[in-house]
Amino acid sequence: MINTKINFCGVEFKNPIVTASGTFGFGMEYNQFVSVEEYGGFGAKGLTRTSRAGNPPPRIAETSSGILNSVGLQNPGVEFFAESIMPILAEYDTNVIANMSGNTIEEYCEMAEILSDTDVAIIEMNVSCPNVKHGGLAFGTDSKVVNELTREVKKHCKKPLIVKLSPNVTSIADIAKAAEDGGADGLSLINTLLGMKIDVNTRKPILKNNTGGLSGPAVKPVAVRMIHEVYEAVKIPIIGMGGVMSGEDVIEFMLAGASLVALGTGLFTKPDLILDVKRDINKYMERHNIEDIRTLIGAAIMN
Repeated sequence: MINTKINFCGVEFKNPIVTASGTFGFGMEYNQFVSVEEYGGFGAKGLTRTSRAGNPPPRIAETSSGILNSVGLQNPGVEFFAESIMPILAEYDTNVIANMSGNTIEEYCEMAEILSDTDVAIIEMNVSCPNVKHGGLAFGTDSKVVNELTREVKKHCKKPLIVKLSPNVTSIADIAKAAEDGGADGLSLINTLLGMKIDVNTRKPILKNNTGGLSGPAVKPVAVRMIHEVYEAVKIPIIGMGGVMSGEDVIEFMLAGASLVALGTGLFTKPDLILDVKRDINKYMERHNIEDIRTLIGAAIMN
């Protein structure tokens, strides 16, 4: 018998596969390809305190090994999600991870309270957003700000709180420790890397916003390295993401230290990727006589 169940922050996941927020809508869109119940859980589209139209197009640019996106958190707002979307999602046999982004600590706290009163299993706090009270810097680039933000939001959060980390920092381990010290129950990483693509004919950036977040296979080695660094630095569990395209990638992320692994950009090329991933993981476990997938977490042997 093979066990693929993972207990993450006190929540039982039937398998370690989830989806990265922003790549899966609110789950229902993918049901025409494969049931969302195939997943252990899924990350819902990022929410803000009020609805947002997002950035003007073009806001997606394809690269040779991934995509750049500058969608700008287009979403219906946290209250609409809580009242009209989450009741539908609660009917599915899978865990919903709500993702929230804010411009101030107060906004994050308000959203945590609203989401805590819904059936979401976990609340993911995206700290890679403009922080208007700290000179326009992203929350996630300053360990002191991450610690303060996490500490305050935790007071208003009745669900497990995980902090989503930006890779656009000097030391992701320091940021991770700051979140842990602030009371985070878990971490997710990596978010997208900042990038740009220029049209050589017009000499202008492809994206209307000039820059965007790079995701896809190109970022995977960076993700694996950062996940391992964070795993070594903290005691709280990790959701790993960044260029996962196969069951082998999932195993690699778990060996680096991830307890759950998210599919993201890979779903754009193969919407039913989850089926291949689950099959490949089972084959790997059978081939290597692994009975419990939890034994893979952090089991990479360093030189």
